[in-house]
Amino acid sequence: MRHLFTEHPATVGETYGEHMGNALSFGIELILAGFACLLHGAFPFLFEKTGSNAVRRLYKRMVTHRDKRMSSPHAMATGRIEAAE
Repeated sequence: MRHLFTEHPATVGETYGEHMGNALSFGIELILAGFACLLHGAFPFLFEKTGSNAVRRLYKRMVTHRDKRMSSPHAMATGRIEAAE
């Protein structure tokens, strides 16, 4: 049963705790950006770039971390990112 909680995080080079922290921080930022987008829909003069800036920032963060993990010797040898056990 443990593998249900560790298999996916290992494929992205994270422990369960690291993955949970990253997912929560992404989720919170997306929720806040979503609220800003909802307000922007009603009041176009508010939060004009908040949603798109959040998406750009999160994308850059995800790709930067993925690229660092993919350049590890293990990832280069196997083509797969694995967390250290």
